[in-house]
Amino acid sequence: MEKITLDNKCILVTGSAGFIGSNLVKRLFHDVKGATIVGIDNMNDYYDVTLKEARLKELEQLVPEGTKYVFVKGDIADKTTIDGLFAEYKPAVVVNLAAQAGVRYSITNPDAYIQSNLIGFYNILEACRHSYDNGQSGVEHLVYASSSSVYGSNKKVPYSTDDKVDNPVSLYAATKKSNELLAHSYSKLYNIPSTGLRFFTVYGPAGRPDMAYFGFTNKLLKGETIQIFNYGNCKRDFTYVDDIVEGVVRIMQGAPSRNIGEDGLPLPPYAVYNIGNSNPENLLEFVNILQQELIRAEVLPADYDFEAHKQLVPMQPGDVPVTFADTSALERDYGFKPSTTLREGLRNFAEWYKKYYMN
Repeated sequence: MEKITLDNKCILVTGSAGFIGSNLVKRLFHDVKGATIVGIDNMNDYYDVTLKEARLKELEQLVPEGTKYVFVKGDIADKTTIDGLFAEYKPAVVVNLAAQAGVRYSITNPDAYIQSNLIGFYNILEACRHSYDNGQSGVEHLVYASSSSVYGSNKKVPYSTDDKVDNPVSLYAATKKSNELLAHSYSKLYNIPSTGLRFFTVYGPAGRPDMAYFGFTNKLLKGETIQIFNYGNCKRDFTYVDDIVEGVVRIMQGAPSRNIGEDGLPLPPYAVYNIGNSNPENLLEFVNILQQELIRAEVLPADYDFEAHKQLVPMQPGDVPVTFADTSALERDYGFKPSTTLREGLRNFAEWYKKYYMN
């Protein structure tokens, strides 16, 4: 592994107005000295744009002295925009978090996934490749978001990065697996150090409103019924956003080594890791904790009748019954294992929700 110093470097974060992206930029402001941090986001309306704008506004107020922060409203699927960014800022570390997210949305809106997750990622890879042109030092490490969705309906748990993942059950999962395949070929052909991160059900304050914990809260507040899929028998490896960001920051600083194989050609400096809590929670238990924390934060009244607003329904297309991360490689190589409990994470979310929407 090659150690990488982030201080005084240019770091490009795509999807920087997103949930994970904005939290990562915030963390880089805190940890990294003298850096130029460039964020790009297309600010699409897949979910409430005002939430993305609020995240950006918070970032603008947090820029520390000595750090240069640039935000570009643009789309990674636009090759000219990406090539221009690389030409102007010459990023040393690239973190690609821009993607069209969500399993169910991919069933009805496939075009968004092809544009962002395939064409957009290809543009990033090409820009990384050409960053070495004419003897330039180029990109030292490309870190990109994959997803636990690539495991599909694998029966073996916990999910290991050594598992075969050739049978995606959603287009979203197929695009994320494609990212890993593309990154591998570019790492092999052009010696680009790349690391893919398979995130497991990320949640927390100012998260994505399409995620269950957020959507449930919105519905309960309106007195609507929440649907719990697979009759509550789904299990999810819920991972708190701060744990995800901690993992990303550590991995940014340790790139796969560039080595030459027996054939005299480069061995691909390529790696993939799971980042998950390794503690799958039953959806019914998750809903119980969520309702307790919503009452505690005074988002909902103490006498709220949850039973009247709960409906157990069958599995949805593209969903899987369980997600469970094997994080032994992350622990071995980076000395880190996510550990935030579901109660702690949902408490932080409930308190944020109260403050953001109800004060």
